[in-house]
Amino acid sequence: MFDHVRRAGKAVGREEAADATGVSRPLAAFHLDKLVEAGLLAARYEAPSDRPRGRGRTPKVYEAVADVSVTLPPRRYELLASLLADAVAAQPADTSAYALDQARARGMAFGRSVPPSDLMDMLSGLGFEPVVSPDGQIQLDNCPFHAVAAAHPALVCGLNLAFIGGMLAGLGIPSARAVLAPRTGHCCVEISS
Repeated sequence: MFDHVRRAGKAVGREEAADATGVSRPLAAFHLDKLVEAGLLAARYEAPSDRPRGRGRTPKVYEAVADVSVTLPPRRYELLASLLADAVAAQPADTSAYALDQARARGMAFGRSVPPSDLMDMLSGLGFEPVVSPDGQIQLDNCPFHAVAAAHPALVCGLNLAFIGGMLAGLGIPSARAVLAPRTGHCCVEISS
């Protein structure tokens, strides 16, 4: 159903979606509204151009939102791409050092934007899937940059370490620090206190 609406190139009504996917109109309406709730489609009311004004209810129509990216587990490649693109644009002769500085600066700005009590929520929102280990360390069970980190671990893990370190500094948590602690299948950074 999502693919049909996305490829239609115009607003799609419930009846059209039902016909295109071979389901009943009520079932199509249910799924279309669930796709709106999930943020994959947008809905509005629009009268068909072939119907005289004032006759019947205005039907609900659906359109795909501009950009949709879903990954499980969560990935944040746009953050990594932005850091690297900014570094190449600003310092083509020394992109690595500039990218590390920018990762730390962005992490600090991000950390300053929320209260320190929101650290676990922040890490979750960024896709790190944090868990507190029995010894009190915060382990990051997911690497939001996994595919690129697998190909370029020194660069990506360094940027990740700088970003999280900056975030902790921005949050003003003096007892916490980001350290490299590579674990197979997990993020290379851990937060120790």
